[in-house]
Amino acid sequence: MTTFRKRTGYQNDNHNNNVLPNQHKVKENGPPKERTNKMIYVVFISLLFDLLAFTIILPLLPSLLEYFRQNDTSGLYSILTEQVRWFQQLVGAPERYSSVLFGGLLGSMFSFLQFVASPIVGGLSDYYGRKPVMIICACGIALSYFLWAISRNFALFVLARFVGGISKGNISLSMSVITDVSSVRTRGRGMALVGVAFSLGFIIGPMIGAFFAIFAKQSSGPWFVLPSLLAFALALADLLVLIFMLKETLPKQNRVKEISSAMSYALQLLNVSSIFKFSAIKNVATNQIQALQKIGLIYFVYLFLYSGLEFTVTFLMFHKFGYDSMGQAKMFLTTGVIMTILQGSVVRRLPETSTKIYAIFSLYLIVPAFVLVGLAESSVLLYSGMILFSISTAFAVTCLTTLVSKYGNDDQKGSVLGIFRSLGALARALGPVVGSVSFWCIGSRLTYVLGGIFLLYPAIALQRSVL
Repeated sequence: MTTFRKRTGYQNDNHNNNVLPNQHKVKENGPPKERTNKMIYVVFISLLFDLLAFTIILPLLPSLLEYFRQNDTSGLYSILTEQVRWFQQLVGAPERYSSVLFGGLLGSMFSFLQFVASPIVGGLSDYYGRKPVMIICACGIALSYFLWAISRNFALFVLARFVGGISKGNISLSMSVITDVSSVRTRGRGMALVGVAFSLGFIIGPMIGAFFAIFAKQSSGPWFVLPSLLAFALALADLLVLIFMLKETLPKQNRVKEISSAMSYALQLLNVSSIFKFSAIKNVATNQIQALQKIGLIYFVYLFLYSGLEFTVTFLMFHKFGYDSMGQAKMFLTTGVIMTILQGSVVRRLPETSTKIYAIFSLYLIVPAFVLVGLAESSVLLYSGMILFSISTAFAVTCLTTLVSKYGNDDQKGSVLGIFRSLGALARALGPVVGSVSFWCIGSRLTYVLGGIFLLYPAIALQRSVL
């Protein structure tokens, strides 16, 4: 169990023996305050480079798939189109919407590979150490952007996304590094910096990608070379940070002795039935297990519907509203700034007693958000829906995570949260493809309106639950 808790980022303070020498307490006016270990700032810099590179592609994906629809030389796009043509004719889906379907398949593939890779690389890092495994992940991520830059056909682009997805265990490893060098009191600061890195990445990255795409489209040849090379350069910068600045945070004496032991809990996180039942949580009251299962199901249903609708928003903006990459990047900027302000000023200060109330509020708020987006015929309504979406998003996952963290014994918090994250990863692996198939079959209006109505379930279920 200790191995799993180290990897997932939560340990009992009394068992946190692997604190690096420069993490010491400083006397101030009041109680002693522990300094934040320098490695946490290295993780922040690494994540910032990684997320800037990752988000560059977000506003470009619809245009990329449209490019490969018209210019694929590998024949893969045509083969896939032929495979679904009979159903496309049955439902009357326009051929240009095939890019939405294939985008959903790529999005789900990427998330599913993350679902598989994260616990495995976590287990490997418990045996080999954090730094070498993080460097391998960073090399894979850099390779994926290089493959994107040289892709002149759809098959190579799909390979690039596959390599990127299987290498994306670096996020969970970053959490492990923060765990290694922090106590319960300082861990919150480290996780807050991770949140800042995500916010900055999702605000700045799409704008950078769209900016470069505008100039690239004016040149001859594939227009995505410049943004992909920029993502590659950022990935190389991340790799250099890890090689020259990151110190190993898991000493050999604290590592597991056998690789089989390191991988045992990783495999539990790949067992779908087990994670829904929270089977790894032992020796707790039945009512606690039932509460965990209920919150877990609410979270999965919410994130499954949410991620499917969220993923197709870029295609909605592209196909229905004619937004180019810069127009989509402005939308990402608007929603990102709102979420950052709310998370920094309101969410982090929520009293624990109000967590469930705000979670219910956020789950209900997502319903009119998606209905508005689905019914929107103008940019005003679209922005209104997306603003409601960003307000809801700022609260939902954080509040649900806080709720679930109350359950289990003190030495099981990491296991509880690790299972919870696995449920989220699985939801994100399934949501994009289901949302895209619905968009392709019945159109955006019905997809978003029905999705919004179905999102009433997690809100009502949480409101009626006794937690």
